[in-house]
Amino acid sequence: MSEFDLESLVIDIPDYPEPGVIFKDITPLMADSRGLAISIDRIVDHFIGKGITKVVGAEARGFLVGAPVAYRLKAGFVPARKPGKLPRAVYSQQYALEYGTDELQVHKDAITEGDKVLIVDDLVATGGTAVATAKLVEQSGAKVVGFSFILELAYLNPRETIAAQYSDEVFTLIQVK
Repeated sequence: MSEFDLESLVIDIPDYPEPGVIFKDITPLMADSRGLAISIDRIVDHFIGKGITKVVGAEARGFLVGAPVAYRLKAGFVPARKPGKLPRAVYSQQYALEYGTDELQVHKDAITEGDKVLIVDDLVATGGTAVATAKLVEQSGAKVVGFSFILELAYLNPRETIAAQYSDEVFTLIQVK
């Protein structure tokens, strides 16, 4: 595959959502047909042949990446949603945020024992959402086989957070150091 500068499609927004923060906006990458295709293809190419049966994406931008990855891997897609969004019995997992906590849920029947699961999101910052998503997979009796993200804020050390609980591979397309 030819080299394509995905990072050039990520726009820095200073002082958003609060002063001192530089927000990494990947919506231009998603809007660029070639950038989107290359992103999905690189993730799929990396994980193809690993027996993945389900892809889990965290609300909401994880859906944008996870669904096409699942389609290309011929796997099912499972959304990890915020509380109150899923109508049937769910597994729930709380996780820490900088100021407080949040929670993700999946339907209890969406992932089953024996599934091999790839966790996908647009961005990994501290790793808390990824770990919470992996814990949901474990509650289902399935096995996490890897984590993949378009953008990694490496300076926040998300790999350390993930590695503290999971030895599975972390694959990212763009690392911000």
